[in-house]
Amino acid sequence: MHILNTERLSLREFTPLDAAFLLRLVNEPGWLRNISNPGVRTLDDALTWAEGRLFKPYRELGHGFWAVERRQDGLLLGMCGLYKRPVLPAPDIGYALLAEHEGRGYALEAARGCVAHARDVMGWPTLMAITAVDNPASVALLGKLGFVEQGQEQLEGYNEPSRVFKLAL
Repeated sequence: MHILNTERLSLREFTPLDAAFLLRLVNEPGWLRNISNPGVRTLDDALTWAEGRLFKPYRELGHGFWAVERRQDGLLLGMCGLYKRPVLPAPDIGYALLAEHEGRGYALEAARGCVAHARDVMGWPTLMAITAVDNPASVALLGKLGFVEQGQEQLEGYNEPSRVFKLAL
C-alpha cells in the first residue's frame, strides 16, 4: 500500500516480495553497527523478521517502517517510518538506507515526509527518535528535523545506551 510521496521518493508498505532487499539491508555494516543484529541470514529469516517487525505493525497499528523507493525508477533505497516501541512514551521515527544511497539527502527527505505524515495524517502531538550513542550522521539528521536530545537511556531490549530525541509536532 502506498503511504506518501516526496519530491524524489515514494514510501509504501513492504511486502513479502521485498525479502531479498530486507536481507541485504539488515546485514549492512551501518545497520549492524547502529541499529541491531537481528540474526537474519536467509530469505526465510528475512520473511520471518518482516512478519514480526513490519507486517504485524501495519495490521495492528496502521503504521510502521516503510519501503523508500526512488520515484524516477522505482529503485528500493531503504526504509523510513513511524513505529510505537513499548520502551518509548510516544511513537518514534526510524530510517536506514543501503550504504550506496547515503549522502544524497534521501534519508532526510523521507524523514521529513514521515514527520509531516505523523503530524498531518496521524495527528500525533509528539515524535521520538533514538540513535546509537556514536552515530553522528543520524544525530545531524534529527537536528535538521528539529528534534531535541533528551539524554541517554538504557532502553529495554538494547545492549548499549541510546540517545533519545523528541520533537513537538
